[in-house]
Amino acid sequence: MLAMADDTKFLLSVLLLSCSSLCFGSEADIQCLKSVQQSVIDPNGVLKSSWYFENPYPNYAYICRFTGVECWYPGENRVLSLRLGNLGLEGPFPQGLQNCSSVTGLDLSNNNFSGPIPQDISRQVPYLTSLDLSYNSFLGSIPQNISNMTYLNVLFLQHNQLSGQIPPQFDLLARLTAFNVAENLLSGPIPSLLAVRFSASSFAGNQGLCGAPLDDCPPSRRRWRPVRISLHRLNDQSSIGAAVGFVVGFMVAFYFPHCFVCSERLRAYVVRI
Repeated sequence: MLAMADDTKFLLSVLLLSCSSLCFGSEADIQCLKSVQQSVIDPNGVLKSSWYFENPYPNYAYICRFTGVECWYPGENRVLSLRLGNLGLEGPFPQGLQNCSSVTGLDLSNNNFSGPIPQDISRQVPYLTSLDLSYNSFLGSIPQNISNMTYLNVLFLQHNQLSGQIPPQFDLLARLTAFNVAENLLSGPIPSLLAVRFSASSFAGNQGLCGAPLDDCPPSRRRWRPVRISLHRLNDQSSIGAAVGFVVGFMVAFYFPHCFVCSERLRAYVVRI
């Protein structure tokens, strides 16, 4: 917890140093939430009823009162984190998050999101310290560029339908303190540093995963491939071999006339040509 607090302070310093792009981010953050609301399916009407953008007081930080929205400071419309877990939301991964340029936490857990995780997710939300996409139906591969989220402390991807390997680049996520990819369709070896830092329960339920802290990976087996030989090529080679054999036999018979040993009634004798 102390390390996470230090990381948060460090990230805050980085964001403050980037104030030229963030201090005027209120309108962009509002557009971000509008895009999120429009891109997801909200069967329970949670976002529709609480994310009301017709604000009569433009200088008032009204989006900070939206369900699941946490702001950096109560008096400004700048999103710190989106906590949208367990709201019954559906559809693909939300769009427009790149406009929430200073967001550090994203929680979409326990919903019915589906489809792939964006391959450029680290470009959309580069300053995340916490990413929780667990208990959904996300599928496809785990984006390799998550390894570019250098501030990430928490990464939860368990109980989805993700396939392929855990990117080896995840060993670069040195700040990770919590990690879970259990109950997916993952395969291949577990990255070595993740294997040391996290227990077997973080990887359980993936039949194709192997290596510490799970069972050892099976030895690789070289697959033999049948070689197809065309019939006309075989005939050509046979013809050439027969011709060579005839020439060699003729030369031996011509230059070595003390010749061939034959047998007749099991008695060897020499026939001179």
